[in-house]
Amino acid sequence: MKILVVGAGLSGAVMARQLAEAGHHMTVVESRAHVAGNCHTERCPDTGVLVHIYGPHIFHTADAGVWDYVNRFARFVPYRHQVRATSGGQVYSLPINLHTINQFFGKAFSPSQARAFIEETQARHDITDPQSFEDQALRMVGPALYEAFFQGYTQKQWGCSPADLPAAILKRLPMRFDYNDNYFAHPFQGLPEAGYTPLVAAILDHPKIDVHLNTPYTAQAAGRADHLIWTGPLDGYFNAKLGHLGYRTLDFERFTAQGDYQGCAVMNHPDRDVPYTRITEHKHFAPWESHEASVLYRETPRACTGDDIPYYPVRLLRDKALLSDYEALAAAETGVTFLGRLGTYRYLDMDVTIREALDAAAGFAKA
Repeated sequence: MKILVVGAGLSGAVMARQLAEAGHHMTVVESRAHVAGNCHTERCPDTGVLVHIYGPHIFHTADAGVWDYVNRFARFVPYRHQVRATSGGQVYSLPINLHTINQFFGKAFSPSQARAFIEETQARHDITDPQSFEDQALRMVGPALYEAFFQGYTQKQWGCSPADLPAAILKRLPMRFDYNDNYFAHPFQGLPEAGYTPLVAAILDHPKIDVHLNTPYTAQAAGRADHLIWTGPLDGYFNAKLGHLGYRTLDFERFTAQGDYQGCAVMNHPDRDVPYTRITEHKHFAPWESHEASVLYRETPRACTGDDIPYYPVRLLRDKALLSDYEALAAAETGVTFLGRLGTYRYLDMDVTIREALDAAAGFAKA
């Protein structure tokens, strides 16, 4: 069978590889000049720093099968992600942990004392069934920590009040009553030593896979295939005939510095009077390397329009209603598989993206 895959990110690459190994002839078209989608990495020619061009991507998973899969194509180096936040002129560790609580309130609590302090003096007990991000934060950490670390950052990230966002967004973020400041808790964590782009290129390196870069999708190309794998925007497949689904995009302000600029990979800036949400220092994403200079990006989110690269699906009430309509259209399509973050309009971590592509390929082979 001749199969056309639209998009050479993780979803498209894994699907193409699995189906190629099953004997299908795969053609992958990618509108950009590189594979790997938004996890594309490349060396800065001036500093030698390996840069995550579209923002940092940390690989973390509890799925041993996915971990084995990516290690089949690249050497992963152990990496523990740690994030700091500059709030009110002070630097704190995130996620909120015992050190954050003690530093913020000027205390020396034990874990049990901190837990009791937050629950008895900070948490809002009048909020019994939190539905919004704001309600969930006030119930969990109280107004002081909410205003210091969540309110401004969330407003900038999503372009709307935290009171208009679902509580589930915050429920993914832990609060710890010990000194563990590792951002993720999954048993398998690391980064590909040579970057994500060589990883994806290795996945696509198969005699039954033809990759065409700088090649936008066309209906004529789809007409020459027996089946289409669509990993582009769901509404884009239908030419947005029902309207555009909402996304947030990012503006990156790149700058360089000598030495170590901020001492960590990610510094969040939750204060509302700071326009950007964070600064990323990319040599810290490869601590096994040594570089005299540094490459950094200030990230400023905004609404996605026109030819912007979509990053985060908004999924507010309007978007969920529109999504349901597009999902109905997608279900009625024949000869098309919708896959990945854009193709299903969901925020997906890389491991989930790979798992869903593996499962979709297995299901396709059985059909």
